[in-house]
Amino acid sequence: MTSRIVSVVLLLAFFAAMAFGYLVQVGRVAVPDRYNPFTPIDVHAPPGPLTTLKMWRTTHDETLCAAALEQSGLVYRPVADTSGPGGCVLKDVVRITQSESLRFSSPFMATCPLAVGIAFFEHQYLQPAAAELYGERVSRVEHVGSYACRNVNHQQDTALSQHASANAIDLTGFVLADGKRITLDGWDDASRDGAFLHRVHEGACYAFRTTLGPDYNALHKTHFHVDMGPYSICR
Repeated sequence: MTSRIVSVVLLLAFFAAMAFGYLVQVGRVAVPDRYNPFTPIDVHAPPGPLTTLKMWRTTHDETLCAAALEQSGLVYRPVADTSGPGGCVLKDVVRITQSESLRFSSPFMATCPLAVGIAFFEHQYLQPAAAELYGERVSRVEHVGSYACRNVNHQQDTALSQHASANAIDLTGFVLADGKRITLDGWDDASRDGAFLHRVHEGACYAFRTTLGPDYNALHKTHFHVDMGPYSICR
């Protein structure tokens, strides 16, 4: 008898939660964005209980992603859809020139999910790590490009790289506001630079779907590869 009562209570609670979620989704019940899984992620907001879910939904929904990108602080312009040789396709891509608080070594193309991931990474992990370890902000991010029409690891018998759709970028260094430059040469150092790079790598693993660093293989000794592809990898 008791188990039947518990089952009924749980069933009623489930339907009540579903009904409440529907009312929130259609706007009949107002809750703060921090607790609303149906609103796009705010890359500036402190992490909350729904951050992971909101990030996933935002980067898998074109409308939510566009809304998050518009509020991200990135300076960008749309790029026309194109198809290249070898199956490389650029679709819903933007060209990013800078963000509200830092510059990039050169403009680069990015899908909306990658762009939102970069903004989220900057505000939630990169800048906090620099402030805590150096008392400075990062003023410039160095990279070696996002788009390249090629296969994974440049091998002929592998699948197209996430770079082939501008869904990945390779980060090579960071310059602080006081001019100090930190590259991945310091990855293995027992120093503040080494600690910073490991903190940045850890944060990238939360901001992007895939993060590959110097411990992955020799090809990534000098950069962090980050992408918003289908696989969740942190190496």
